Amino acid sequence: MADIAVEARQLKRSFNKGKFVAVNGLSLDIKYGQIHALLGPNGAGKTTTVKMLTTLLQPDSGSVKIAGVDAVKNPTSARRKLGLVLGGDLGFYPRASAQQNLCFFADIQGVPSAKRHQRVAQVLQDVQLSQYAEAKVSGFSRGMKQRLHIARALLHEPRILFLDEPTTGLDPDISLEIRDLISRLARQGVAVLLTSHSMAEVEELADQISLIGAGKLVISGQVQDIAAYAGFDRCSTFTLTPAQDSRLKLNELLPSAVVHERRPVSAQWLHTIYWPQAHSSAALEAELEGQLGRLPADYLCRPATLEQAYLAMADRLARQ
Repeated sequence: MADIAVEARQLKRSFNKGKFVAVNGLSLDIKYGQIHALLGPNGAGKTTTVKMLTTLLQPDSGSVKIAGVDAVKNPTSARRKLGLVLGGDLGFYPRASAQQNLCFFADIQGVPSAKRHQRVAQVLQDVQLSQYAEAKVSGFSRGMKQRLHIARALLHEPRILFLDEPTTGLDPDISLEIRDLISRLARQGVAVLLTSHSMAEVEELADQISLIGAGKLVISGQVQDIAAYAGFDRCSTFTLTPAQDSRLKLNELLPSAVVHERRPVSAQWLHTIYWPQAHSSAALEAELEGQLGRLPADYLCRPATLEQAYLAMADRLARQ
């Protein structure tokens, strides 16, 4: 279909002569203009999946199309259609300037010589590094290098962008600028696959979230879809003093279908209660008011966040 930028079908990849199956039968679509987040615990198969989608790793079986190009049969052609940001401290010539590095990579990526300096200036501006164009990369902080990785991926104006932890190591203000850049690229029609350990970042940016565990796609959808799959749609959170906690005995008050977590925070107990769709929090709120005279000052009942939904199903995602 015309709006599908990346189409993966039944991808499988194993290692150690087939003894370890990293990805097993995974299918995925990424649309133009969409920010698609890929989440899962360490070892779930995220990195292997990204490497197969970007032609860095050949699948044992299955197919990948990048902008309509068969990436398994024609990896070089497919690679020209995408930009990849893996980040880290390596990948640049440290004694060369940011501008010199990007001019070199622009040549490798086939940017026409007439446009090369214009593109280098533009991507440096996009990632807020214009003032450091003549500075040697050896003097860059980790966050500056991360931004330079993004600039390099944008040089040839790809319409498909793979971002692996793009804001790792960045200060909050620079992270905000990078998130704004990612959103702007998507609005311009670029397809973005994002991996991140920041659930708040994913919840802010992603139009579609795919959750993988043990090499398989578990659920794909919006935050509310993932929460529903986890078995709840709302969360109540509040803290109690040790005396209040002992008096209330919440485990005896709550229905068996409700998941209740309790952990110490400073000198108090933090309670998190996950409510299935069929259960109301009204009875609990009435009990709290009756026992304490009012609801706890920090009591909050709201739709489940992505982080809460993810943590609630973490055990189901782990490899057994």
